[in-house]
Amino acid sequence: MAVRAAKTALLEPQGFNLSRRLFSNFTYSPLSSHATTPTPPPAAEPSANLFVSGLSKRTTDDGLRKAFAEFGEVLHARVAKDRNSGYSRGFGFVRYATLEEAAAGIAGMDGKFLDGWVIFAEYSRPRPQQPPHNNGGHGYNTPQSSSRY
Repeated sequence: MAVRAAKTALLEPQGFNLSRRLFSNFTYSPLSSHATTPTPPPAAEPSANLFVSGLSKRTTDDGLRKAFAEFGEVLHARVAKDRNSGYSRGFGFVRYATLEEAAAGIAGMDGKFLDGWVIFAEYSRPRPQQPPHNNGGHGYNTPQSSSRY
């Protein structure tokens, strides 16, 4: 008790508040009034192209096609793969022939198991437009505008 009183006597006059963590004068509270919750992105427009997430590393293009084929005609099924290992990156895309088949595919496969993992299916969103990269023409396989030598 005497040690706590000594710490209080030494630190309180210097502006340290001992009611918070020891050696911390950071006053941020995550539940403060200025904290806002992030808004979820808007729902995607219905399309025949589906985004499938939560895929196992063992999932292949054929496995994805077979799982979604029972809900309609699958035109294209692709699992995104890691360049180095060749394993699935955990997501993929399925394209149906019609919007009705795509809606049936979402209803049938969203929250279901595929290769031991719960997967999620939703309408895919278009890629955001990104500005072109300009490195001044000094990258690999790009012609340089002026000769250096």
